Amino acid sequence: MTRFTISRRVALSAAACAAVAGAGLLGSTAAWAQAYPSKPITIIVPFAAGGTTDILARILGQALTTELGQSVVVDNRAGAGGNIGGAAAAKAAPDGYTLFMGTVGTHAINASLYKKMPFDPVKDFAPLSRVATVPNLLVAHPSQPFKTVKEMIAYAKANPGKLTFGSPGSGASPHVSGELFRSMTGTDLLHVPYKGSAPAMTDLLGGQISIMFDNMPSAIQHVRSGKLRPIAVTTAKRSSELPDVPTIAESGVPGYEATSWFGMFAPAATPAPVLAQLNKAIVKVLNQPDVKKKIAEQGGDVVAETPEQFAAFIKAESAKWSKVVKESGASLD
Repeated sequence: MTRFTISRRVALSAAACAAVAGAGLLGSTAAWAQAYPSKPITIIVPFAAGGTTDILARILGQALTTELGQSVVVDNRAGAGGNIGGAAAAKAAPDGYTLFMGTVGTHAINASLYKKMPFDPVKDFAPLSRVATVPNLLVAHPSQPFKTVKEMIAYAKANPGKLTFGSPGSGASPHVSGELFRSMTGTDLLHVPYKGSAPAMTDLLGGQISIMFDNMPSAIQHVRSGKLRPIAVTTAKRSSELPDVPTIAESGVPGYEATSWFGMFAPAATPAPVLAQLNKAIVKVLNQPDVKKKIAEQGGDVVAETPEQFAAFIKAESAKWSKVVKESGASLD
């Protein structure tokens, strides 16, 4: 028997074994996907309960509970502008049972703002779909002596460092919205970071801080009740939920625009069939009329998309906000 014949038999045998192993792997992956989900799913929210990220996660989680046939619960891991929750989600088992409600802060701003990141927003996560975009709303405690953007700018320049603006945390969209406003208007505003929108809002309602550039879902109820004074929205166009509130751009700061967005992620190594199943379920519930209505009532717009569309969007947003952070001079350890 020639060496070629022996080698050929060995090669054919190895190929056959590989084919069997591959079929087994594919079979187990398919079986895993078919069995998924077989237990409750957790959505890690990187901010305190009561804020916009939490509100949207609970709306989506409730709808997914019905769609997937398993409980979907929210786990709030607040701190470091969303980085604590992001790190926990990135290190979670990639089995589809731990998801992450990311934001423009965790996935497009923090990497430029923080000198050290506990996770890589691109490499450590698999994007599933955006959930919603929302305007930020500039609101003031009623005791403040201004009602418009121009009056606020004049007051801030006459009283440097006196106006304090709260945010859900350093690097969060409301924080960067404030930094952008400060750099474009030449005003001296003092940033006060919190571990979520809810505790910041509590202090604003109590008069401990002056203003907030808050996500609209967290602030709109207090505007409607008269407890807070709306000054302007941060988007290029007015909000349909508050049509009488002008934009910052039309109020004397041309070119100003900042929009918050929120999206669902899974740990990067989650099996492709599970990711596909999750995307399908998320897109389906986001297109349900009752879910759209709930998000619209919070001042948000639903965005349901493919993972590829979401990934391309994140790439563009990262480039945009990297420039804003650099121009603002903001930096955090």
